Amino acid sequence: MKKIVILGSTGSIGTQALDVIRDNPDKFKASVLSCAKRITDLEKQIDEFRPEAVCVAREEDASMLAGKYPKLEVMTGDRGLREAASSQCDIVLNALMGIRGLAPTYAAVDARNEVALANKETLVAGGSIIMKAAKEKGVRVLPVDSEHSAIFQCLQGAGENRIRRILLTASGGPFKDMPAEELKKVTVAQALAHPNWSMGNKITIDSATMMNKGFEVMEAKWLFGVDMDRIEILVHTQSIVHSMVEYEDGAVIAQLGMPDMRVPIQYALTYPERIADSFPKLDFFTDGAKLTFEKPDVEKFKCLRLAREAAEEGGDSPATLNGANEVLVQLFLEGKIGFTDIQDTLERVMDTHKSEKGLDLEGILETDKKARRKTLSLFGIGE
Repeated sequence: MKKIVILGSTGSIGTQALDVIRDNPDKFKASVLSCAKRITDLEKQIDEFRPEAVCVAREEDASMLAGKYPKLEVMTGDRGLREAASSQCDIVLNALMGIRGLAPTYAAVDARNEVALANKETLVAGGSIIMKAAKEKGVRVLPVDSEHSAIFQCLQGAGENRIRRILLTASGGPFKDMPAEELKKVTVAQALAHPNWSMGNKITIDSATMMNKGFEVMEAKWLFGVDMDRIEILVHTQSIVHSMVEYEDGAVIAQLGMPDMRVPIQYALTYPERIADSFPKLDFFTDGAKLTFEKPDVEKFKCLRLAREAAEEGGDSPATLNGANEVLVQLFLEGKIGFTDIQDTLERVMDTHKSEKGLDLEGILETDKKARRKTLSLFGIGE
């Protein structure tokens, strides 16, 4: 039985990971769970899955849980997340949101724990240090994102055969066909209405701006060791083909399936095995009857261009882009800025940024703080 640490167990990925564990009680044990503020949800998870330890953000929540569950180890804050990630287990599923996921990923790798990675920001901001550490420690970083899981699956059995391109699919989000001038009027409710996937608020907004896909290009670079010019985005509105790999002889291998995150989560937890499950299966005569592919509109969705430019610039530019984006998405969700203010402000931030190279973990985290302060200052807001 595999012991699984789930960082972010009450979020979208975390709850779906628990679906996988619930479906396979003889194969998995949720040894550590964590959440920030959804304590009622966490208590229900504790009662059902009986973890050895939990981690919460606030001391008052930790005290309450310690009193209610005297045999349960309770950790708190960012330090607690690092302790949880480095605890004895078979694999750490990092489903945290934002830059908070970077340090726990590093801690997991440093402790020689395998990582099932659903936290994009880990590789966007710290890809160089994470993958270097993983190589040094002999640790696997297994992708959970459906697109990267698909690429990972398409590469199985490739051996020494060289790839020509990674074909990264994108749904296009809810505004693929909306005229550019109308994007300024987009409401929060409209942006949160993703046509295919059920995700958390932050990643759903990133999907609407297509920053999510820009970040996934960066992730693919680090996960699979390919140059940026070998990664191509294809808009595929049906979300049935999760991504493809083209080999140098022109053969294209694709991974298809229903838009259900439980499948890639399960594959990361069981790799290299595949196991039976109760999740919906693809029907080619209905779900896959028509599959289309288009080029993304990089003029309308500036975030795609900004992400590529940051990745090519390297150094702390990706961390700067990520930090600024996190702030702007939150401001939009709070109704303080408009939808197109996200990409327009990101462009302003990156136009004046000078990349700094060779940063360690602390340097990257400090870059994130600077990017947040700078972005807020553009709207006259202090931290």
